[in-house]
Amino acid sequence: MRKILNLPTIVFIVIATAAINISAQNALGQTSTVPQLAATNSAAVITTNSPSSPASQAVIYSLGSLPEADLLVYINPQRILNEAVPKLLPAKDVEGMRKGFEEAKKNSGIDPTKVEYIVLAVRFRKPTADLNFQAPELMAVSGGDFSAESLLTLARMASQGKLRDERYADKTIGLMTIDPIVKESEKNPFLKSFSEVGLVALNGNTIAAGSPSYLRAAVDAGAGQGRINTETLNSLVRDTNVLVSIAGRPWHSFAKSFGMLGTDANAREPRCETNLGDFYAALTMDSTNFMLRGVSNADNPDTAKIIANLYSGILRYATSSVPDESVKSLLRGLSITAEGNEVHTRGDFSQQMVLDLIQQKMKPKTMEPSAPESAPVKPVTRRRRPRRRG
Repeated sequence: MRKILNLPTIVFIVIATAAINISAQNALGQTSTVPQLAATNSAAVITTNSPSSPASQAVIYSLGSLPEADLLVYINPQRILNEAVPKLLPAKDVEGMRKGFEEAKKNSGIDPTKVEYIVLAVRFRKPTADLNFQAPELMAVSGGDFSAESLLTLARMASQGKLRDERYADKTIGLMTIDPIVKESEKNPFLKSFSEVGLVALNGNTIAAGSPSYLRAAVDAGAGQGRINTETLNSLVRDTNVLVSIAGRPWHSFAKSFGMLGTDANAREPRCETNLGDFYAALTMDSTNFMLRGVSNADNPDTAKIIANLYSGILRYATSSVPDESVKSLLRGLSITAEGNEVHTRGDFSQQMVLDLIQQKMKPKTMEPSAPESAPVKPVTRRRRPRRRG
């Protein structure tokens, strides 16, 4: 090994790999019974891959053994790198990126292009027994054609002894304290939950990084305890061919965080269960366009129309307020409609339009020449003349 990668690089690779693994495990469950999140929903939702697709089955199988999550983001790095990036970046930048991947492979033995999926997971927590709010737990899972144990070894070397091992069940979790956050948490106790991060190899080619308690839950889920909800998983990976997708339950997360479902010490049955606000959104592409599709549960047709009208009004205001014409063009391409009990969002954007916008934003800003400074004007002093007496 000619060079040891620094710890942030290792952690990034680990997180990416961990996130991928989460998405695959999420896809393991049966068809969702939640209407607004069903994979067979209306045209606003991207068509699901064939169940017989080997790639789809691998992702579904992998993600199915993840722990429960309230918000999930699925990233398809191979499609992004192989299809989206070459269309959006100049050829020389793409070539530079590929050379960087080759260098990383030589130095670490890990090929970033072999990462098959990345999943970012967020799990909200109930209040403590003394009714204090708890920060959510975060985790990234990644899987692909690599050795998870090799990544952990690289992380230990890059940490220079700061990564300590903790044995949990049949796994070894590497833990590291982030000193700057520890110091800041003395002023802001909310940050204390983020002062420690961990890494764990969930299996031979799946690695996870994030909150230590969430990693322990991932180990338990791998053993069959507290696995992710089938509906949540099926919603996220209804189409494993997307570039990026996201699924979440905002109202459920709010209810959990603020004690409506009880506390850590005292469980409470919800008095009103609803799927209001449950959402799914995805970004994908074809040969000419990028497509955005989203759907959100509104509980009933009247509420769906009210929410759609509200969102449409906000969109019109945003479009009229943005000075950038290229951004305005993107916003005009969005449509928000009420369909049954759901609110649907659609947008098709030509790849050339997106490319032009990216190139415009990447141009260095030209400084307007400032006017030359004029010499300060000295005040005119007048001498008083003595008055002559006649």
